[in-house]
Amino acid sequence: MARYLLDTNIIIYAYNSVPAILDRLARYSLGDVAVSTLSYSELLAGATNTEEAERLALITANFDILSYDRLAAETYGQIMRALSYNRRRAFDRMIAAHALSRKLTLATNNAQDFEDIEGLNLERWSP
Repeated sequence: MARYLLDTNIIIYAYNSVPAILDRLARYSLGDVAVSTLSYSELLAGATNTEEAERLALITANFDILSYDRLAAETYGQIMRALSYNRRRAFDRMIAAHALSRKLTLATNNAQDFEDIEGLNLERWSP
């Protein structure tokens, strides 16, 4: 079962073969690391051609891709009620809600985007 949910920026670092991130990922077994369908969708939307999309699929092949479900949506609603609404941060808060709802640690290099979310287990993975 997954222990970590990767923020989109961590997957981008892996895509770009950043050594510190690749070394960090190599420490974990299959199934320890997961990706939200939200991040996966964001990455695929940013792929500028089929080759990039195929490379993303290859990089994420060993990660569980977790569906954003009802519990994640309800957790997102709780976060938004507790914090002031900020459209720019809404997507980050959805990813945080996904991690919270699955009781996963969110691995990110942008910890400041998530520090105001109570109860979120957060780990900074620096490149």
